[in-house]
Amino acid sequence: MTHELVPSPVRLPVRAGPGQPEPSPALEDLYRGFERELLVPLWTEIGELMPLAPRSKAAPHLWRWRNLVALAERAGQLVPLGRGGERRALALANPSLGGRPFATPTLWAAIQYLMPGEDAPEHRHTQHAFRFVVEGEGVWTVVNGDPIRMSRGDFLPQAGWNWHAHHNAARQPMAWIDGLDIPFAYYTESQFFEFGRDAIDTVEKQTPARSRSERLWSHPGLRPVAHVERAVATPLLAYRWADTDRALAEQLALEAEGCTATLSPGHAAVRFTNPTNGCDALPTMRAEMHRLRGGAASRTRREVGSSVFQVFDGSGSASVGDHRWTVARGDLFVVPSWQPFSIRADGAADGPTLDLFRFSDAPIFEALHAQRAQDEAG
Repeated sequence: MTHELVPSPVRLPVRAGPGQPEPSPALEDLYRGFERELLVPLWTEIGELMPLAPRSKAAPHLWRWRNLVALAERAGQLVPLGRGGERRALALANPSLGGRPFATPTLWAAIQYLMPGEDAPEHRHTQHAFRFVVEGEGVWTVVNGDPIRMSRGDFLPQAGWNWHAHHNAARQPMAWIDGLDIPFAYYTESQFFEFGRDAIDTVEKQTPARSRSERLWSHPGLRPVAHVERAVATPLLAYRWADTDRALAEQLALEAEGCTATLSPGHAAVRFTNPTNGCDALPTMRAEMHRLRGGAASRTRREVGSSVFQVFDGSGSASVGDHRWTVARGDLFVVPSWQPFSIRADGAADGPTLDLFRFSDAPIFEALHAQRAQDEAG
């Protein structure tokens, strides 16, 4: 079966713009010739293709965690797991992306829900992925046969084309967020997927406190000499909340002592990195934890590329473009490319902090030398 290309009409301007030819029958005939040969003149499209600054198709948007969990619970009662569906995951669909299950043009985010005793079947895909746990305990993810505990505050990256499955060994359901570069792989037409075993081995359903990857790679500043090669993605499959929490607390303590600078007064942050090369844990996504003292605010900033934030703990407000929301534990919001954004923590300096998990597509734009950022005056 052949598919005939249907040319799109070339728009003839009603009146000539600066440096543009005047509309005329001859110009109209020229444009119809462009249509027949499937050509589009740059002078009619340059404003769309080469704007003065990025114009994201995504919109700033907020999802309330309590609403997501309620719907995930209902799905847990009604929708079984198995081949075909693979995962009970509810993807965030940005309201400006035409109904696609994409949080931004490059990032996919979802709440995944697993009932007690359930197994999410094994598969692998070329898209890079991670899991971040905002609440709960009792699920193990199994990556290439290595069972890895998932607990509150843990960041669990997993590079593309690695076998993985999940099992809930607890008596309670558990929910977490998944982040993947699915939209980027979709638009670049680079995705592969493969089903794994229908059931993982009993040995892999063990629940060790520490995974093999942690036993080998989670010793700060120490690297196994038998593994000196640089890996594209991190071999460490679990970054534990206890370590992240301590790092953030020490940053703020050192700031108070006048020993180090933070991103802005009262705003500390850490980045999850690959212990083999110091780069981002995943090659297409950057993951960070941010902490703001009570009453502190981040700088107002614009960046090329998009981000998804999830409130891990505390409460405050987030401003993205013309939108401003109050945010609390679990809430997720999107920052599209080149939209100004800032975050403020509730309360006083000696009160609770506001902790946020953030992931973005920054490594893609840095690799392309297209990353740009701008701080705005307060």
